[in-house]
Amino acid sequence: MALKTLFKPSFILTLRLNKTSISHFPFCHSPPPTRIPISLPSTSGTGNNTRTHIWCSKYTTTAIDGSSGKGYLDLTDEELMRQCEMGTFKTSGPGGQHRNKRESAVRLKHLPTGIIAQASEDRSQHKNRASALNRLRSLIALKVRKTVDLDAYSPPRELLQILPPKSSIRGSEIGPQIGPNNPKFALGMQALLDLIFAVEGSVSEAAKYLGLSTGAVSRLILSDDSLRIEVNDLRASKGMKPLK
Repeated sequence: MALKTLFKPSFILTLRLNKTSISHFPFCHSPPPTRIPISLPSTSGTGNNTRTHIWCSKYTTTAIDGSSGKGYLDLTDEELMRQCEMGTFKTSGPGGQHRNKRESAVRLKHLPTGIIAQASEDRSQHKNRASALNRLRSLIALKVRKTVDLDAYSPPRELLQILPPKSSIRGSEIGPQIGPNNPKFALGMQALLDLIFAVEGSVSEAAKYLGLSTGAVSRLILSDDSLRIEVNDLRASKGMKPLK
């Protein structure tokens, strides 16, 4: 499953293993460069010649989670934690005199993507760990992209679940619409961002694939502040007006 992790580095490092070389591709500030494939050996341990493909552009890098073959948000909490480096620390703030007596705050670094999430609002390290993990899932949904084939596009179920019932492609079997307060919203948000990135930030184009009006898709994006910010950042990079 191909994934994209967003970042803005000063250069792209292209690696090609197995009888190939290492090259550097400096960024320019003109239109984004042509995507360049990087071929890496599979980490699945199967012993075959399956390869991981990484696509580089000015704004994104695509990678495959070869260790599990699943998207990061499809992993259980235990599986996702095994991909993280966990640290604890003391923090100041409300909570009384016992707040800083022990290192109850938790910081998680997701090693495959470099995304960091932390929580410190509770005296319980266990509760802070759970909160940090939930925040990590939301950040992965916002920052990690899957590639989309627009020619054969069919919205995944997790995306259909967050669409309003008036969508022409949303069947009654999908059930009620999932909102931002539902933990499953992160999966739908990730799938929606995948599509919006694939259509270069055009809400009207995304609406055509979702069986909705442009206004309905805009309202869906604006229903969550983090989703709105991510879409508007992309639109700004393309010279488009922000959604309001």
